[in-house]
Amino acid sequence: MGIKATAGTLMDLINKIAPFYLAEDWDNSGLQAGDLSWPVKKVMIALDVSEDVMESAEKWGADLVLSHHPLMFRSVKCVDFGTIQGKIILRAALGKISIISAHTNFDKADKGLNDFFADLIGLSDIVNLYEEVSDRKDQGIYPGIGRKGKLVSPMNLTSFAVQIKERLGIKNLRVTGNGKLPIKNVAVCTGSGGSLLDVFLKSGADVFVTGDIKYHEARDIEQAGLGLIDVGHFSSEHIGVDLLAKRLESSAEDAGIDIEIRKFESDRDPFRII
Repeated sequence: MGIKATAGTLMDLINKIAPFYLAEDWDNSGLQAGDLSWPVKKVMIALDVSEDVMESAEKWGADLVLSHHPLMFRSVKCVDFGTIQGKIILRAALGKISIISAHTNFDKADKGLNDFFADLIGLSDIVNLYEEVSDRKDQGIYPGIGRKGKLVSPMNLTSFAVQIKERLGIKNLRVTGNGKLPIKNVAVCTGSGGSLLDVFLKSGADVFVTGDIKYHEARDIEQAGLGLIDVGHFSSEHIGVDLLAKRLESSAEDAGIDIEIRKFESDRDPFRII
């Protein structure tokens, strides 16, 4: 028999995997609903906290839902059980299911989502993207979300885009720039990378691989003679469910904590190409 866990125990484990102090100021990583004293035997991991996720958690008998995206990004002045968030909070309360989110802290963390993504698409010599644009040495180990790496075998933009499609197992992505553009240095940011546009442009990278890029941001990249590969928000982050599950399972085993972990397998990109 292993050590019995509570939601607080899981918070501690997650904090070791992806320290919560790394989270961006605008983010809301951490406890979303529930009670840190509630016992936890079963943990369901998902990209988002949806009613489908909560229903699946209830049927399985989960005590905790661990998501990448927070249930709530902004402060709420009331909990209306008629809203989507309110319905989920009500289900969490009635079912005694705690909800914890690891968002930008997991994006930034050592061996976190951005490191995993960069490695998955074929990069080596991976460093923090901010290290390439700042002379400051006092920002901490992971001050920013993005990463920069190198291709072992340089290729053109179109070939790299095809390689990414194959490695991510996706059918479609968006590309900006000359298809024959030589690619050696690559900047990445999982999720929405538009806020890192200026950092990318100063980084010396040949292409930016991210999601949710807007028209004018893509035009700026094109005008700079650089490349963009927009894989979409979902495709760059749903891979984090597998990574979170593996990291949490390993940490729990090392700590002698007795929990079951299940991944929510029915997540789908909300966008469809028709």
